[in-house]
Amino acid sequence: MRLLDERVYGDVKRLKVIRPFDPWGSPLCTCPLKYSLHPYTGCSHFCLYCYATSYIGRKPSTPKRDFLKRLREDLRHVNPRLTIELSTSSDPYPPLEAWMGLTRMALKLLAERGLRVLITTKSDLVVRDIDVLKATPSAVMITITTLDDNLASKLEPGAPSPSRRLRAVEKLSEAGVPVGVRVDPILPGLNDDPQMIKQLVEAVASAGARHIVTSTLKLRPDIYRRLRDAFPELEPVYRRLYYSEGEVIQGYRYLPRPIREKILEPVIDYALEKGLTASVCREGLGPRFLRGPTCDGSHLIPVRASR
Repeated sequence: MRLLDERVYGDVKRLKVIRPFDPWGSPLCTCPLKYSLHPYTGCSHFCLYCYATSYIGRKPSTPKRDFLKRLREDLRHVNPRLTIELSTSSDPYPPLEAWMGLTRMALKLLAERGLRVLITTKSDLVVRDIDVLKATPSAVMITITTLDDNLASKLEPGAPSPSRRLRAVEKLSEAGVPVGVRVDPILPGLNDDPQMIKQLVEAVASAGARHIVTSTLKLRPDIYRRLRDAFPELEPVYRRLYYSEGEVIQGYRYLPRPIREKILEPVIDYALEKGLTASVCREGLGPRFLRGPTCDGSHLIPVRASR
């Protein structure tokens, strides 16, 4: 487990909404030291594979109480050299953000201080904030699990379509905002076909993505139930792969390692062929699968002197 060293993170006890990123002390996490920031709790994208529902429940996005006030207070105590990621579990651009603008206001506060920002989202609404993102060192990672709109509508019923997200990659790249794509999770029998993966990688590379993060589905009981209900034909396959042949790591059920390697190798290889950097997320597969300066895409953030 990472030590929350105040020499690195600042006065952690004073922080209210900005938190050191420490994914349950997972020994498989290869992310650089950073903070996480969530303007909202819950997530209206309602992805079937969402891991956060196991500890916060399945509920729509709601703004955090006194979020901006607490954020202003937190900014007095953070290490300005560390990246702040919005967001690592609850998407910073739910539908409600379109009129509430909580994430946009947060970004303005971060930009006023010239802080490093990494956005992770499934929404094309992020392009609205290109002007703010260009005002501070930043990069954006957009999750696109498939180019199949029909499949995406089942897996990610509340999120914008893959075509809209792909267009967002193009707009960010054209505007000079560094952008990458998260091709994760990859679910056996749904979006793991190598040809589909190749087409997806080619599409995001053509759109201007510079980095890919990928991972296989990590199963929790609530995720299993949602996938079983949506895709009953896969239930015996998942029961065998995850419960009979898989392994449990940090409370999650993983596919057997050889299957994970077989699924993830094409993503890494296709990305490298297109000149992109690429990495897996919490897979424990070694340097062959970590082919970028960072796994999370934070290396895309321009290096700029702190104000």
